[in-house]
Amino acid sequence: QTGFWKTVSIYAFCLVIALPIRGAFSYLIPKLGLIWRRWLTGGMISTYMSDKAYYDLNPNDESQRDIDNPDQRISEDTRAFTSTSLSVTIEIIYSLLTFGSFIFVLWGISKNLTLGLLGYSVGGTLLIFFFSKKLVILNFEQLRLEADFRYGLVHIRDNAESIAFYRGEDQESGEANRRLDGAIRNYDKLIIWKALVDVVQRSYDYFSRFLPWLIIAPIYLAKDVDFGVFSQASIAFFQVLNAVSYIVNNIEELSRFSAGISRLETFQTSIEVLSRRNGKQAAFALPPVDGILVRNTELSTPDGTKLLSQPLSLSVQQGERLLVVGPSGCGKTSFLRMVSGLWQPIRGTVQRPPLGELLFIPQKPYMILGSLREQLCYPLDPMLFSDEQLRAVLEQVNLAGLIDRYPDLDIKQDWPRLLSLGEQQRLAFGRLLLNSPRYVVLDEATSALDVATEQRLYQLLMEREMAFISVGHRPTLAAFHTNVLEMDGKGDWALLPAKGYDFSRT
Repeated sequence: QTGFWKTVSIYAFCLVIALPIRGAFSYLIPKLGLIWRRWLTGGMISTYMSDKAYYDLNPNDESQRDIDNPDQRISEDTRAFTSTSLSVTIEIIYSLLTFGSFIFVLWGISKNLTLGLLGYSVGGTLLIFFFSKKLVILNFEQLRLEADFRYGLVHIRDNAESIAFYRGEDQESGEANRRLDGAIRNYDKLIIWKALVDVVQRSYDYFSRFLPWLIIAPIYLAKDVDFGVFSQASIAFFQVLNAVSYIVNNIEELSRFSAGISRLETFQTSIEVLSRRNGKQAAFALPPVDGILVRNTELSTPDGTKLLSQPLSLSVQQGERLLVVGPSGCGKTSFLRMVSGLWQPIRGTVQRPPLGELLFIPQKPYMILGSLREQLCYPLDPMLFSDEQLRAVLEQVNLAGLIDRYPDLDIKQDWPRLLSLGEQQRLAFGRLLLNSPRYVVLDEATSALDVATEQRLYQLLMEREMAFISVGHRPTLAAFHTNVLEMDGKGDWALLPAKGYDFSRT
């Protein structure tokens, strides 16, 4: 009786000690995963946003993308990697402790049983590896297809108004279903291979139940051991078996884990390759100058199939303004990308002003996820400007009505949907006035504006003595430029005075 209560007391004491430890363990492991995810994801975001990697990994031609869905890799794949890594690590440690606790017990009972167990587990692991190779490939593809499907739905959401105007519901639903069907077909293959792997796992488990009996039975029948040893051997056997069979028992989770690691590895490798390439380009980059100097440059499409310009040389200095004209597809926007540094010429050199003194304004302005204040100040710190300065700029670019609609500059809205393209273009000019660069590149930045508003905005640039290169088609733009670069789409070009330029030439 004394021994019984002593045992109960020891058990109660261990329980009191173990429960807080177990609770702390349940909190600390997910917390560690959260900290790890924040650190890893933050690092990946930093590398993704450095050296224009986000741009180089997303070329305009979708067929040339080396990395699909970088957003999913940064968000979902890193989350799965950190959480699964910790759980796998904990399970492996637990398996090693279990193995160490029972292997010597099993060895002391039967060396043959121990060796048979190890051989059986190695054979089962190799067999499951053989069947799981396809699982890794299919899981990798499933992650990509699911991300593509989700991206298609986001694309519909972001372009809902345009789709509604076109009455394009049938085509968009067809495209969404096509992406869904791709994910379904791949998952159908995944189901088949999961079933095959499940058969292997169950066969491994069922046959393992006979192994200790087959090896120990002859010893027991020969009365070399009693039944207690027989039971002890069975318990030790299955403890060790579970420890060494972790891969076999968790192959589906590990295959998904492996696919996620592969996606993260290819993503990180691609960014490192881009970083080294951009680093080499930066090492040989020409120093910044006070102006835009283009010397003997030849520019082609990214795939190299079309030459956009023969050796081209020009300069834009303070007080000069260049208008680029030509038929659609002649390379006007490509020329602006080269001037801004997004594209590199196949020959020749381009020198630009120091960083911060050159600003590019596209035809469709970028609308950030933020407040009206942040929208207008982008990419500068909104705290640099007072409310009075921001309201004055909005009035200058004919957006006084926006102040009446949204008097609170800190309000956050879906700006791309609320603002028309013309309002977005005027807002982009407001950004331009706040940033005050010395040089500006304008890619049809006033295409959605009436002539009077367009002239007002260009006049604001001239009043601030900004030098600029712009693409446009209206003859009224000639009055705001000193020179015209005429491109014919066949590689030939001409640099002509803007005064008296005949727009019928293009």
